[in-house]
Amino acid sequence: MFTGLIADIGHIASRKQSGENWTLAIKTSFDTDDIELGESIAVDGACLTVTSTGQDSFTVDASPETLARTTLGDRATGDPVHLERALRVGDRLGGHLVLGHVDGVGKILSRRRDKNAWLFEVQAPPEVAPYLIEKGSITVDGVSLTINSVQDASFGLAIIPHTTEKTVLADYRAGRRVNLEADILGKYVRKFVGLTSDSDPSKGKGLNLETLIGAGFHN
Repeated sequence: MFTGLIADIGHIASRKQSGENWTLAIKTSFDTDDIELGESIAVDGACLTVTSTGQDSFTVDASPETLARTTLGDRATGDPVHLERALRVGDRLGGHLVLGHVDGVGKILSRRRDKNAWLFEVQAPPEVAPYLIEKGSITVDGVSLTINSVQDASFGLAIIPHTTEKTVLADYRAGRRVNLEADILGKYVRKFVGLTSDSDPSKGKGLNLETLIGAGFHN
């Protein structure tokens, strides 16, 4: 579990193919003596498992599934990546609940300067588009952001100075692919509201008094 608040900007130190997997070595300013083998670190929004640590780096394996569903296969040696260690119980939830499970890859359509902020327009894939709501939350390459506007399957973002200082979003250009994770609360709400019929899973029962009683919310 993560919050979408970037704690470090790491860099790809090396990438090595092993069978169908890629092993990525990532240079970081994290105290690697405090990183345990097997712990989860979000790399550009993708939750990955630490397989080894060095003096100022750690390694993770990216499986074919991860490479197919994220942009990590696009990354080259020297590229910066957003890093966040897993949330600890008792930590402040400054962003929103993030699982590190990338739902789909979007694309930057445009960016422009507006006073002290950068305005982005992002195209969302079909897996993410249903969860776009104005003033809702979304994770872009691991960064928790607020959706300013929604137009069909695209959405607008305003990147404030603090975010540009803590991330590399200001360097993004039109055409760049980005990892997107929709708000987990929205996923559960949509699943609940669209409850399917046992006899015909293709037909949604929707949210009504019967389903509320069945779920224990009404008597």
